[in-house]
Amino acid sequence: MGGKRFSGRCRNSRPALHSIAVQRIRLLSEKVANQIAAGEVVERPASIVKELVENAIDAEATRIQVEVEAGGRSLIRVTDNGFGMSKDDALLALERHATSKICEATDLDSIQSMGFRGEALPSISSISRFCLTTRERGSDDPHGTRILVRGGKMMAVQAGDGATGTRIEVRDVFYNLPARRKFLRTAETERSHIHHYLHWIALAYPQIGFTYQHDGKTVWRIPPLAKKEGMDAALDLLLQRYRVLNGNTGNMLRLRAEGAFAGRNANRDPRKTREHLVRFWGLIGAPGVSRSTRSDQHLFVNRRPIENRGLNRALLEGYHSSLMKGRYPACCLFLDLSPQFVDVNVHPSKKEIKFRNEFSVRRFASESVRDCLLEFSRPRRPESQNSKGFAPPASPFSSPPKSGKAPLPPPKFSPSGPAVLSPASSETENERDGEFLTTSQRRRPATFHEDRDSSAVWETQRAAATNKNQPPAPINEPAPLLQGYLRLLGVIQRLYVVFESNRGMVIMDQHAAHERILFEQMMKRMESGDAPSQRLLLAETLELGARDAQFLKEQIKTLCRLGVGISEFGDQTFLLDALPPFAKVSDPRQFMLEVIDQMKRCGEAVNTIRLGEEVIAKTVCRQAVKAKDHLQNLELERLLAALRRCDMPYTCPHGRPTLIEMPCSELEKKFGRAQ
Repeated sequence: MGGKRFSGRCRNSRPALHSIAVQRIRLLSEKVANQIAAGEVVERPASIVKELVENAIDAEATRIQVEVEAGGRSLIRVTDNGFGMSKDDALLALERHATSKICEATDLDSIQSMGFRGEALPSISSISRFCLTTRERGSDDPHGTRILVRGGKMMAVQAGDGATGTRIEVRDVFYNLPARRKFLRTAETERSHIHHYLHWIALAYPQIGFTYQHDGKTVWRIPPLAKKEGMDAALDLLLQRYRVLNGNTGNMLRLRAEGAFAGRNANRDPRKTREHLVRFWGLIGAPGVSRSTRSDQHLFVNRRPIENRGLNRALLEGYHSSLMKGRYPACCLFLDLSPQFVDVNVHPSKKEIKFRNEFSVRRFASESVRDCLLEFSRPRRPESQNSKGFAPPASPFSSPPKSGKAPLPPPKFSPSGPAVLSPASSETENERDGEFLTTSQRRRPATFHEDRDSSAVWETQRAAATNKNQPPAPINEPAPLLQGYLRLLGVIQRLYVVFESNRGMVIMDQHAAHERILFEQMMKRMESGDAPSQRLLLAETLELGARDAQFLKEQIKTLCRLGVGISEFGDQTFLLDALPPFAKVSDPRQFMLEVIDQMKRCGEAVNTIRLGEEVIAKTVCRQAVKAKDHLQNLELERLLAALRRCDMPYTCPHGRPTLIEMPCSELEKKFGRAQ
């Protein structure tokens, strides 16, 4: 046989037609199902802390204590003084999809609680040594209930210690899943994730006291703050909690805006709509307060810490031209709107959300931030004119009401360079126009000390700044530098202009300041629709895809009004024959493609102020006064006066600061006069 093996059946034989079918589909055991769910809910120890703290918040706790050992790998203990649970409810809470938050599928459209799925406790107990101790508030049972679970298996149900509320201990996370446990990071890394989450949730709920302990050491103990009615009180509480957690991180501005959103009525009749209130409020960094990452951006939707790229982009859009490239604003912002416009059931962690009408939300958020920054730059209103509430919205989705004094006319600088100062006889007119001259353009010398009218202006400002009858600025809100008294002292290196203020010393970058003045003057010309147009020697054709072509067709009127000559030249082809004079580019076609991409990113609401903005910024950079340009005192005063009239005077178009302040307290520290 030559050592050959035979299977015992014919080579051409076939299996029997009536063989027994193999069952491939089977039900998973409850233990395996819980462990799979735990893989979705519990990513790391911080996920457990998040679920347990949110349950405590839903239980109306006013004090929450979190204890962690070894970054949460060894122990996580969360104790609250909420309303607790009875024995039956505690046992039922360990079953999958057992929840007190929702009853029907339609309840998903009106979720007000932090949790609602009923997966947290069974998932956590399936991958740890778990102990739940609880006693219902007002219960006749003096002891309460204590339940021990190990790896998803209930080990004992005992009498508790009698404390009202709930205490949950989670030990040895992923002890029964070594493959998952080995993917946990170091104890310090896991601790930082827990710290990060608790920082966020403590900001969201200043009326709740938090205690956080790690390895037996108290990291922080924050008392609860008395909750009061009204938006002013809410902002006061937020600012107090923000400063406790973050310290002195720079000037933070109070933002509050209201609008309305058109949605379905209670009877869900698509033919009828009702207006739903939308509120956007919180703290944002003043111009010049920025970070290199988004780590100091805290965004909440209906008090839920969230991640949403649309809101991140809206925030950057609101700060447009007030931030340097690669910098991000610091903020703590809350968006409150009807739950029917928010889908929080996107991800098991409930951290990612979706908006039903994201464009309207983004537009409202960006305009609210922009208006807050503009209001900071404008003169403050008298106290008697401050409204104590919000004006009713004027449209189904209205922008926040704009208030304050009417802006003064923009400075009339020529795009080709600074204007020439007229003789002293026409000084008043030139001050109104915000004009000043450089050394090469000066008709006659003029110095600060020889200008009596200018000295009178400074004395008037000094008196206004020290007048006790003036209405006080709101508590904890920084007073803008340009709204106070500034006296010219001198110039350093022919670039940095030094002023004295009633708070200390202020330094102005003359080049950055002039850039901002020219930039806003040119942008306002474009927005007013009288931007000139310059024809190209050779017209260019643009062939676009279907979606880009449809978008450009809708924007042709806007582009033509802004100085761009473009028209349809086919179904998806366009003819470009003119550009604004400032757009001195070597490749007009590529320039327009970049403009189209920029307009699509910014959205329809802001297209008119985005056309070629980067090119304008580069143009005014070349035209503005430079470092080493010698300016006389009167010219510097006029430069400051023109800067005061800008909408966003505290940064140049590239986001660099035009002014910095060194208060007297800082000077005293540097000279050893204060600790």
